[in-house]
Amino acid sequence: MPGNGETQVHHGSHRELLDSAAGTSLAPQGIDAIFVPTFRRPAYLTKAARLSVALGCPLVTLHSGKWTNAAEAVRRLPPDVDLIAIDVPDRALLRLPGWATSDLLDGTVFARRTDLSTKRNMALMLSRLIGWDRILFLDDDITQLDPADMRRASGLLSEKNAVGLHVTGFPDHSVVCHAYRLAGGEQEPFIGGGAMAVAAGRSNAFFPDIYNDDWFFLLDDDGGLQPVAVTGKVRQFPYDPFRNEDRARAEELGDVLAEGLYFLLDQGRSLAEADEEYWTSCIAKRRQFIGQVLDMVKKDRDLMPEDRQRRITALSHGSMFRLNAIGPDLCAAYLRAWAEDRKRWEYHLEQLPAGLSPAAAIRLLPADGMPMLSHRLRRAPKPRFRPPLPRDPAVLAPAVAPAAGLRSGALEAVGAGR
Repeated sequence: MPGNGETQVHHGSHRELLDSAAGTSLAPQGIDAIFVPTFRRPAYLTKAARLSVALGCPLVTLHSGKWTNAAEAVRRLPPDVDLIAIDVPDRALLRLPGWATSDLLDGTVFARRTDLSTKRNMALMLSRLIGWDRILFLDDDITQLDPADMRRASGLLSEKNAVGLHVTGFPDHSVVCHAYRLAGGEQEPFIGGGAMAVAAGRSNAFFPDIYNDDWFFLLDDDGGLQPVAVTGKVRQFPYDPFRNEDRARAEELGDVLAEGLYFLLDQGRSLAEADEEYWTSCIAKRRQFIGQVLDMVKKDRDLMPEDRQRRITALSHGSMFRLNAIGPDLCAAYLRAWAEDRKRWEYHLEQLPAGLSPAAAIRLLPADGMPMLSHRLRRAPKPRFRPPLPRDPAVLAPAVAPAAGLRSGALEAVGAGR
């Protein structure tokens, strides 16, 4: 079997597509803002909050779901965090383009049921409105955040459009690739939106509403990959990918499309070759690959019977079941819709004003006629100035009173400028 997990039906690594930061002469740079899409309790934001303080940049948290909201984030996160917390409503209420890709899938079993892509596109839009060029995407389950790694990633944005961080600990894989790796297959994670610095002022890519949206974001409109690199490392919290078959079903179309496109790139070929004939071949390879993984799982004697059965169920009733509903015509139609959406997004960005305050930018996020988004803006207090103490203890000055007019760090009024 070839190295790097490469077989006739599956590439276990796409790392050859990435530039490494090793030996780079580019100077580290700061980060303009950290964006964290979140649906978990605010406690999961603590490490990103500490990173934002270390980097001296705002933390922008994008909330949805029953476990979190902007007001709770303000209450729970430390007062020294420069915080912009926004409650994210349904996509239809936001000033985002109507996606042809979403129209294609809406009302079908392939329609996505999370708002992660919406939050990431909101982050790109906010960055354009405010004028943030170097931003950092972090998922709320990412930890071990080294500020030096983030500065190096930002420095690489002088030449790259996106720079990912190596995800260690629990790998960032799909259900099928998790099963393959755990059964002994060679599988490496690629970079993704879970921990990625982006040149928001330069890249015109967007996140489509599908699993592997970040892999689509990294593609360009000339049939290849944007200038991208990898540096540093972070760690991801573990989770159970085989809890039920729903996760595998939700991932399958995005996995087929992304793996198929990157399979082409691995061979130095253009995405323009991804026609219906190519997708017919891809789907056949995918079916063969899932079958091979199922066989590997069934033969794994180290697995407890209940664990083996959960993986078999996820692969057969989840991944393979959904794959049977995917045809080459759907894959080709999705790529055509994605190319149309790239043009819509580029036009959308061109119409946006720039140089706004965060408060003014947030006012432009709702669609016309829609209510203001629920949000909170909080500036961290400025450090108090204290003159250096004299060397002679006999002439120590009394404590200096706080200067008048300093900000207290209390919550600013909603809608106030920053």
